[in-house]
Amino acid sequence: MSTPSTDEVPSAAPKRKDPTTFAEYLQSWWLRVQSGDLGFLPIIVGLIIIIAIFGTLDSRYFSERNFTNLLLQMAPFATIAIGVVFVLLLAEIDLAVAFNSAVGGVIMTLLLRPDDPGLPWPVAIAIALAVTTFIGFVMAIVITKAGVPSFVVSLAFNLGLNGVVLILMLEFSNSGTIRIADETVKDISNAFLPDVWGWILGLAAVAAYGLSEAVKYRTRSSQGLPNKPFGILGLQFGGLALLILGAVWYANIDRGVPFVMVVLGFFLLFWSFVASRTRFGRHVYAVGGNPEAARRAGINVDRIRIIVFMIGGFMAGAGGIVLASRLQSVATNSGGGDLLLNVIAAAVIGGTSLFGGSGKVVSALLGALVIGAVASGMNLQNVNAGVKFVVTGLVLLAAVLIDALAKRRQAASGVR
Repeated sequence: MSTPSTDEVPSAAPKRKDPTTFAEYLQSWWLRVQSGDLGFLPIIVGLIIIIAIFGTLDSRYFSERNFTNLLLQMAPFATIAIGVVFVLLLAEIDLAVAFNSAVGGVIMTLLLRPDDPGLPWPVAIAIALAVTTFIGFVMAIVITKAGVPSFVVSLAFNLGLNGVVLILMLEFSNSGTIRIADETVKDISNAFLPDVWGWILGLAAVAAYGLSEAVKYRTRSSQGLPNKPFGILGLQFGGLALLILGAVWYANIDRGVPFVMVVLGFFLLFWSFVASRTRFGRHVYAVGGNPEAARRAGINVDRIRIIVFMIGGFMAGAGGIVLASRLQSVATNSGGGDLLLNVIAAAVIGGTSLFGGSGKVVSALLGALVIGAVASGMNLQNVNAGVKFVVTGLVLLAAVLIDALAKRRQAASGVR
């Protein structure tokens, strides 16, 4: 038996070189896009198209007043959508999130009624959030222990919680509406920061991002891992600083930065840290990507699912409180209408995959921004509600199709 010559022995495949220059990084990014790893590219292009269309149709679309109103309108959707992002990361669904948010808003409002029982606002909010979190826990127990699909369980809870809202409202209100009595709670979505505080918080956000990237760069360098070129880092930092400080400047021309954006910003930072920098967050992505592989790796899949649905319930309650504050009341139709469509659409349009394991918390903000931008433009055009539903549905369908095609492209190219 002859020994093969060195010419006949296949050589090892060359190791892919990590990009070290600006041009190499752009080339690597373009190759990833071609292979189906689109990132935030679709939503950025979509936003540009939406803004261009509605801005051309009505110059008021670019007004400072409309920009501030957009921030106020998108805040409740983005807050609830943060919880939806976590659920979608597991390739699950929560169809009860809208009425769960309504339960949170109604309970808080009832507890704030003067002398009946007239609880302090922190206590009322804490109780409301505890109830919505518990609802998420119960849903998760049924899903994990009984093995019932989340679609069926959440649909049942959607109907049940709708009934709970109606029962509470009819029991404590003759008019079908209960106004919020506490001024502090009203100010959550109706107060604006003084101009100087808007600048301070904006600069603090930019500085925090810069510090985070610097720490990340140093950590990767100390571990011998590749980093992004300085040109890319500078471009990202400058772009984010321009967006944040530009938004602060534009909002200050009108009434100032809405206080609710500070609340939303806190949630985004906190849950982004949980998802990207903690062991729990890594487990969420692992379970969403391949639950069986995660189980074999020693991850308690059921516990991850339970905690995620509790996060979804908590954020639903927080969003319900923000929405109730915005309206300064709750009513029998709270949680209805297009709320469920908007919050799920915000998470999906923002880039969270329906197939699990892919997406970021900031997707909630970006998706809510798209939903708000479309709604704001149609409101200026006096479009009726039917057309709004059709347009929002088409935007959601486009996002799902892009996600499906990207996954297919990644599978064909061997990326996933």
